[in-house]
Amino acid sequence: MPSHPPERPVTPNGVARAAAIRHAALELFTQRGYAATTMADIGQAVGIRGPSLYKHVASKQQLLVEIMVGTMEALIAEHDAAVRGTVDPRERLRRATEAHVRYHARHRHEAFVGTREIRSLEEPNRSEVLCRRDAYEQAFRDLVQAGVDCGRFHVTSVRLASYAILDLGMGVSVWYREGGELSENEVAWQYGEFALRLVGAPDAD
Repeated sequence: MPSHPPERPVTPNGVARAAAIRHAALELFTQRGYAATTMADIGQAVGIRGPSLYKHVASKQQLLVEIMVGTMEALIAEHDAAVRGTVDPRERLRRATEAHVRYHARHRHEAFVGTREIRSLEEPNRSEVLCRRDAYEQAFRDLVQAGVDCGRFHVTSVRLASYAILDLGMGVSVWYREGGELSENEVAWQYGEFALRLVGAPDAD
C-alpha cells in the first residue's frame, strides 16, 4: 500500500474534520489497540457514518502512518530548535533532553502508540517511520559523540548512552500527569541533569 494516498481538495472544514478523525483514531488506538479498532469505531467517535469517512481518510493504516510520522517529525523539529544557538556540548545535550522530556510529558498517547504499534505498520510505511526514528536517535548520538570528542563527556559506549537518554524521556509518558507532585519544568530540568550525569559531564562552571 502506498504511504501517500492521492491528494484530495482541502478546505478549512476539511482540515478540521481530518484533525478530529486523527485525534479519535489516536484515542482509540491507545485504548483498544490498532488491530481491535475499526474504521466504523473511528467514524462513530466523530459522528461520521460508514462510507462518508472515506471522503476524509483512505484507510485505518493511513491514520496510523499520519500519527506516527507526525510524532517523529515533531520530535525532530523540537530537537533542532532546542540545540540551535549554542555550540557547547553540555548545553546542547541538556536542551535536547529537556525538549525530549517535554514532548513525552505532553503527548503521552502519541508516545504509547508510537512504541506499541510499530508492529502494525505495513511496508513501506514501517521503513519510513523507522528511518525517522533512526535519524532522531542519531541526533542524540551525535551530541554525545561531540562531547566525547572534545573531552567533556566520558562514556564507554556512545550508542548505549544515547539509548539510555532516550529511554529516560520516553518513560515520562508512562507516569507523568499534570498537577502531580512535580511540574513539567521540574521534571525536564531534573532529567537534563540525569542525562549529563549519565555521560559523565562535569558540573557547569
